[in-house]
Amino acid sequence: MKITLVAKDPNSQPQGSPTLYKTDRGSWLVQGWAVTDPTVLAEMNIPPGEIACEIPDRLVPFFAQDDR
Repeated sequence: MKITLVAKDPNSQPQGSPTLYKTDRGSWLVQGWAVTDPTVLAEMNIPPGEIACEIPDRLVPFFAQDDR
């Protein structure tokens, strides 16, 4: 898999995370804050092998504008 940096959250410090990447497989990689609240995770019913991470609303527009 090859990845291309799309956007880093300019309001997050110190390393500019959360971050969005586009893959060459027609998918996205999202680096964000780990969701650890057991109530939220139970409500999401996440299957084995998957995780949840949280990103701020300000990064959502980058999904639509990037067409790499």
